[in-house]
Amino acid sequence: MELFKTILMSAASLVTLFLLTKLMGNKQVSQLSMFDYIIGISIGSIAAEFATELENPERTLAAMIVYAVIAYLVSVITGKSTGMRKIIIGRPLILFDKGKLYRSHFKKARLDISDFLTHCRSQGYFDLSQIQTAVFEYNGSVSILPSENHRPLEPSDMNMNPVQQEVPVNVILDGHVNEENLKKTGNNRIWLDKKIREQGFHSAEEIFFGCVNTVDNTLNLYSEYKKDDESDPFE
Repeated sequence: MELFKTILMSAASLVTLFLLTKLMGNKQVSQLSMFDYIIGISIGSIAAEFATELENPERTLAAMIVYAVIAYLVSVITGKSTGMRKIIIGRPLILFDKGKLYRSHFKKARLDISDFLTHCRSQGYFDLSQIQTAVFEYNGSVSILPSENHRPLEPSDMNMNPVQQEVPVNVILDGHVNEENLKKTGNNRIWLDKKIREQGFHSAEEIFFGCVNTVDNTLNLYSEYKKDDESDPFE
C-alpha cells in the first residue's frame, strides 16, 4: 500500500513541478538569475521530499506553491520596476571599454582577469585590442562588442541589399503531408506532387522531411538514408 502511495505521490510531484514551472516561465539554465537559481533548487528539493512524504503531503505541496507564487510575483515586480530589478536580478557591469579594464566592476562581478580572458577566448577573441566593450550580464555571461576593424563583415558594408529570409514551412514529415501547412504556402497537392516527381521521387511516402521556402516558393526534400554508415566523423 505504501509503495503504491509513493508511486502516486512521485507522479503527483512531477505533475505539480511541471505546472509550477510553467507558471514561473521557461528559461534556459544560462539565462537564470541568482534568484531564479535559488528558487529552482528549493522547489526541486521540496518536490523530492513531496514524493516520499506519506504522512502530511499537503505541507510540502503548500511549500512548493508558496515558492512558485513568490517567484511569479517577483517576475511581475521586476518587470514593472527597474529599481527592484536592479536589487533582485542585478544589472549589467562594464568590465572593459575602449582599452580600459574596470577593476571595481570586476570585484562586484566576483570575476578575476583570468576568468574574463577565458570568456573572451570562448567567443573567439584572444587579443583585447579586438574588443571595443565587454559587459558582464546578470546571468554570469559576458557579452562582447568587437572593435570596428574586427567585427563580422555585413552586407551593408558592401552596399548589398539581400532579400530577408523567412522561416521555412514544414509540409512533409516522415512521409506524411501536412495539408494545412501546404495550404499556408499558397500551394496545393497537385503542385507538391509535381515538385516531388521533378526531384526524382515517386510519392511523398519516400520523403523523410520536406519544407517550402516561402521567399521563392522552392521545395526542399530530404529522403531517409537507410544504409548503415560505419564511419563516424565525431568519434
